[in-house]
Amino acid sequence: MRLRLIAALCVGGAMSITQLTAGTHVTRQAITKHLDVLASAGLVRDTKVGRERLWEFERAQLDEARRSLEMIARQWDYALAKLKRAVES
Repeated sequence: MRLRLIAALCVGGAMSITQLTAGTHVTRQAITKHLDVLASAGLVRDTKVGRERLWEFERAQLDEARRSLEMIARQWDYALAKLKRAVES
């Protein structure tokens, strides 16, 4: 469900709970709980517009995660290349 919410916000921009629950059998309360978890992880944020809260994807957090994963991948590549050299000698 959370991945679906992230995908919807990436494609649709800022959306209300009503828009996010459209076409699903999930309650507004359940969607709100999922969004609150995503917000605490820094992946989404809400803005109050009148009586409504609009939810948006927070790209900066995902970019930071991508940079961290790329760094870890480089470290593994280095370690595996070093191991390969050691095994082949």
